[in-house]
Amino acid sequence: MARLRYLTAGESHGPALSGILEGMPAGMPLTLEDIHADSIRRKMGYGRGNRMKIETDDVKILAGVRRGETLGSPIALYIENRDHQKWLDIMAIEPREGVAARAVYIPRPGHTDRVGGLKYDRPDMRDILERASARETAMRVALGAIARRLLAELGISVASRVVRIGEVVDETPLDADIATLNARVDESPVRVLDPHAAERIVQQIDTAREAGDTLGGVFEVVAGGLPIGLGSHAQWDRRLDGRIGEAFLALNAIKGVELGLGFRGSALPGSAVHDAYFPGENGELTRYGSNRAGGIEGGISTGQPIVVRVAMKPISTLMKPLPSVDLRSGEATNAYIERSDVCAVPAAAVIGESLLALVLADAVLETFPGDTIGMLRDYVGAWREKIRAR
Repeated sequence: MARLRYLTAGESHGPALSGILEGMPAGMPLTLEDIHADSIRRKMGYGRGNRMKIETDDVKILAGVRRGETLGSPIALYIENRDHQKWLDIMAIEPREGVAARAVYIPRPGHTDRVGGLKYDRPDMRDILERASARETAMRVALGAIARRLLAELGISVASRVVRIGEVVDETPLDADIATLNARVDESPVRVLDPHAAERIVQQIDTAREAGDTLGGVFEVVAGGLPIGLGSHAQWDRRLDGRIGEAFLALNAIKGVELGLGFRGSALPGSAVHDAYFPGENGELTRYGSNRAGGIEGGISTGQPIVVRVAMKPISTLMKPLPSVDLRSGEATNAYIERSDVCAVPAAAVIGESLLALVLADAVLETFPGDTIGMLRDYVGAWREKIRAR
């Protein structure tokens, strides 16, 4: 059973986003600065829309923290939607007569509008798109920042980079320590390591913007400093790779997830895919840096870095819209246009860090007992020593 649980609530143009995180141990240092750092990074990236200039994403802690430390009780967070002030009547909670302003009756291909409207019997599809919006991820990032803080207490780091946007690929080898990778990548407007690739990606985004189009891509999320033994092969729903896949596929616009070599390994013989063992010092085993499995074997962490690659489709809202149908008349027309980004792959990578942090924090709390952060540190430390001695 999962030790760490979280829920979010709120609509894109509603009053606020809220979130609850349950299962964090007591005594863990936590400040608003820990959370705000990732909230700011989520807004980064060339190709974002004007919404990022409106929202500050300032987080308020409503419960679960006192005097800079967690209490062991549920942590409640709140993020005000500043844009809501322009939508007070449109998003009114109280009953209203007549048709709402900015009602949506023309679905966007690739979005949740049509299928969500059918499922929940909402003729005005704004009732669907407001919650389906990626605006909700601002809260997931805030909750993930708390999980990241827990992992940091145990010497575990999480970082990300973009490896592809559109046709431009950056396969620069990861020669930097994971703990310092974000500092390097965040200097790039599109969060890639190769500055020449960054220039070409920026040009590509500009071209897409002029054409009223959008771009997707691939990003990579990595975690280092992990103990061996997170997850389990014993049941399908306890496998760590399965839980990681579920978290990422539940992120807006994500269509593919792979660990390690992933799909690339399907074209290679086994001798070029699996990480061989060799005798190391003091009776330890070594793999000489080989990590084709991406840090997980049989649903269990190997102690090597976890490497997740994620494919994001282009955003569904195009400024030069695709063909659609007006559901009121059944007549052909262009799809509805809602304010959106041209490319959000750099931001999705940051969100991905939060998702991986939440999964790993849950796996840590499931594997090691500890109602307090001190107890958890002791158990993880003792386990590392025990494994080292084998």
